[in-house]
Amino acid sequence: MSEKLLAAYRQGAFAFVDGRQTGRIVPYRTAAVEHIDAILGLDVVDAATIRRRKFTVVLDCINGAGSVIAPALLEKLGVRVIPLNCSSDGNFYRDPEPRPENLADLEEAVRKSDADLGFATDPDADRLALVTDAAAGGNAISEEYTLALASDHVLGKHKGDVVVNLSTSAWIDHVAKTHGVRVRRTPVGEAHVVDRMLTENAVIGGEGNGGVIYPALHAGRDAMLGMALVLQFLAERGLPLSEAVRAYPPLVITKEKVPLRGAFSTERIAGAAQARNPISLDTQDGVKAIFTDGWFHLRVSNTEGIVRIIAEAPDAARAAALHETARAVLAASW
Repeated sequence: MSEKLLAAYRQGAFAFVDGRQTGRIVPYRTAAVEHIDAILGLDVVDAATIRRRKFTVVLDCINGAGSVIAPALLEKLGVRVIPLNCSSDGNFYRDPEPRPENLADLEEAVRKSDADLGFATDPDADRLALVTDAAAGGNAISEEYTLALASDHVLGKHKGDVVVNLSTSAWIDHVAKTHGVRVRRTPVGEAHVVDRMLTENAVIGGEGNGGVIYPALHAGRDAMLGMALVLQFLAERGLPLSEAVRAYPPLVITKEKVPLRGAFSTERIAGAAQARNPISLDTQDGVKAIFTDGWFHLRVSNTEGIVRIIAEAPDAARAAALHETARAVLAASW
């Protein structure tokens, strides 16, 4: 279909019409309520258990799409919500990506309110990042933890394959191994992950940028779902967020984007990476080089004229070394 559409565009095989002739707008006023009810109806979410914990959560929806539905869901779960930028006016007060370096205001609000944790979404509310409990410092943690925690909870109820993209942290491998299931990896992009999940009948999956996908609800990333699963995980175990993440192995992940200069040659990059003696290379989306003690991934962005560099290792020094190796490999290929 996309090729037919492109062909029609290139050939000029279309006609412009007045906007009033293109259809009509029909308000769907119950969408948020129906979605909340669907989340509460999942067998992996027990509202009564969450309510008993009486969580206090600072919620940062960056004035985006989650500003109405997220507070409503949390209130249904008995959470005391402290809203931060939940006006839904579309004025993004911070960098839209819910990464630790962009969540200083949320960290401060968690500490000041003595909250149990903080939630941050991106503008369209399909990604979720976390800030730990005030008692432990109220620190923003890697958005990679969101999928790990959600998967840990779901796999404890339902065993099955997990599907994630190539750039997702090895925390997901740890979680899958704990539950005796397999991890399948795809090129980066929600569509790739969803397609593989449906093909493999995966139980859960998503992307390490904070995107949780649970097909029992729907086949798409969903920050509200992520909130419910994380709260359920913490409530059932009686743990604060800071302790829950300490149970995972130490890993440091680095992420950088650099301008694309010239052609990105997977073949040349793979050759340069192979010279660094990895135990394996994955070239289904750029080049991912895997070593016994970490990995790096080089790929061209699907949406920007940049190359993304991601590296991960058990400690900061090794992660930095792998990151620099990736930079050198990229430079050698140009």
